[in-house]
Amino acid sequence: MTTKTKDISGTARANEAASVEHPNGTQQDDWARRHRDQTVLQQHIAFFDSDSDGVIWPLDTFNGFHRLGYNLFLCVLSVVIIHGNFSYPTVSGWLPDPFFRIYTARIYKDKHGSDSGTYDTEGRFVPQKFEDIFAKYASGDKQGIYLGEVFNYMKGQRLVFDPFGWFGALFEWMAMYILLWPEDRRMKKEDIRRMYDGSLFYEIDARREKQKL
Repeated sequence: MTTKTKDISGTARANEAASVEHPNGTQQDDWARRHRDQTVLQQHIAFFDSDSDGVIWPLDTFNGFHRLGYNLFLCVLSVVIIHGNFSYPTVSGWLPDPFFRIYTARIYKDKHGSDSGTYDTEGRFVPQKFEDIFAKYASGDKQGIYLGEVFNYMKGQRLVFDPFGWFGALFEWMAMYILLWPEDRRMKKEDIRRMYDGSLFYEIDARREKQKL
């Protein structure tokens, strides 16, 4: 007797962060349908565009990181790294933005090398690339990944002469680990998937607000 498993296409998904376990993306709170007009990469950063005007100011990023629970030092550091490096590629002309704003319509231009390839150059989500992270580098049931395995993954994805990409990947994964801070030191696959489409940011923010009350 054979066991029938779910299958997903390797084709990039414009609006859904699909996985084997969630082939239609995030359905909680009707997320996928409500964000069908955004690419998955745009969904990922939507939390930081609190007024949904398509422009993320440095203060927006600071407030977003603060709402997620990062301390003052990490909030400031994140603003410097993110806006210092990712503002210019999103501007419409040749001159840099004097306020280091990030324009979400062109966020796909911030795609960098030495990453997993889960986001493609159009900001779409490639399910097979996401699955490969766990299939290649995670131990056990492949439903989570330890920090040591993440370092092995980053080493395996490095491109030659790409220090910007190496640092970008390190910053992103360390920020993710600090945010999740798993008690068993193992980041869950589902949490990481929902980090890619940004839905987890809203859940963490709501949870923190409830705890304050």
